[in-house]
Amino acid sequence: MVELRRFLGGLWLFLALLRLGCAAPAVAGVDGRRAIAATDEDFVCATLRLGGSLQDKVVYGTGSGGGPCTPFVKNSSEMFGFTQGCLPMHRWDELNAFFQKSGARIVFGLNALNGRAPLPDGSMGGAWDYTNAASLIRYSASKGYKIHGWELGNELSGTGVGTRVGADQYAADVIALKSIVDNVYQGKPSKPLVLAPGGFFDAGWFTELIVKTRPNLMNVVTHHIYNLGPGVDTHLIEKILNPTYLDGMISTFSNLQGILKTSGTSAVAWVGESGGAYNSGHHLVTDTFVFSFWFLDQLGMSAKYDTKSYCRQSLIGGNYGLLNAATFQPNPDYYSALLWHRLMGTKVLSVTFSGTNMIRAYAHCARNSPGITLLLINLSGNTTNQVSVTSEGVHAKNTVKKHSRKLAGSMREEYHLTPKDGNLQSQVMLLNGMALVTDANGGIPRLEPVKVDAAHPITVAAYSIVFAHIPNFSAPACS
Repeated sequence: MVELRRFLGGLWLFLALLRLGCAAPAVAGVDGRRAIAATDEDFVCATLRLGGSLQDKVVYGTGSGGGPCTPFVKNSSEMFGFTQGCLPMHRWDELNAFFQKSGARIVFGLNALNGRAPLPDGSMGGAWDYTNAASLIRYSASKGYKIHGWELGNELSGTGVGTRVGADQYAADVIALKSIVDNVYQGKPSKPLVLAPGGFFDAGWFTELIVKTRPNLMNVVTHHIYNLGPGVDTHLIEKILNPTYLDGMISTFSNLQGILKTSGTSAVAWVGESGGAYNSGHHLVTDTFVFSFWFLDQLGMSAKYDTKSYCRQSLIGGNYGLLNAATFQPNPDYYSALLWHRLMGTKVLSVTFSGTNMIRAYAHCARNSPGITLLLINLSGNTTNQVSVTSEGVHAKNTVKKHSRKLAGSMREEYHLTPKDGNLQSQVMLLNGMALVTDANGGIPRLEPVKVDAAHPITVAAYSIVFAHIPNFSAPACS
């Protein structure tokens, strides 16, 4: 069966080459001499984050508050449209039993608005009342529940969503959380991370938070990304296919990287939540093939600026889930994330691309394998490109020929991703021409590459994505 899949994949590539006509030449220069950044091993977020807007209005039924533990009630006059709600401990116990069985790592968002009072300017004032949260942390530790991290608040940074908290006070609250975590987990074999603020990037606000928690009073700086705007926007696909629009996120990643490098902190950056288009995305856009252009570009770009982990909104739920909420079938982005995880290692390499601005190019040392993996994303629906790969940047044409001679006789592995029937809004992704669908038992299909002579250019079809593993590429950074 495996050999048949490889044969069909090779046949698909051969037929694609026949359809090329005159393909446009391009060059990807990969500098393998040194890594420019590094991600965590589980860069495509391996944690489950429990949180969101209502986390800041939750109280925990540990008995510390003295009142009854009642659920949320919808009320349009209340902030976020709901009354305060309570998480009973029997439900927390059930959740942790599920976490243990699934092997999931958990980041739990704490109620950062507890104890604060509204101010005339729309912000929330006063210190965080951490007594209820501290009781939950102590309860969880006493039960032996493994929590990967405790995160303070949701989208309260900068101008906030719904409301906001000043950076000076937030820093003091993060320091209080760090003290609680250090005390509760003292002497235990592992200690959860302290994360904050779980909000949208604001350079001045984030700088103040980071400076006032340095050098080590906060482990992870988390920020959220919904750069495509609201899910109801009818121009989402145009934005996704526009390289200039995609480049708009560079400033956020670059500025946060600069703040962390110069502030004297040990904290690292995570994208704590990202769904592209807020308010649940857009059916037949954020749950289809075209969204993998945005998602994989985000992964490549954020890694380049030293982001350690990238957490997608969501595993299931809304129109941007990795799984279809009705059928539980993986959406295209599930397979994009899986291929990234299997092929892209932690060391990020610099890539210079010439020939067109419609191809996005990213390279990492290969994961658990020699050489490099190059990711190419073709945003153009009109042009197929023949991409030659060189080492140490883009130089003259004779360098391309020299590098091709070095690779002569060796093979590379290619994974070509395209939409079913050429429809960008298809919810079925093809790998080397074969549909990626689960089997009768729900098993994930084998992700088999096609093998190609490494001396030949990489064919990147219109509206396609290619992962190319080049094992014999000379990259001292990867050795």
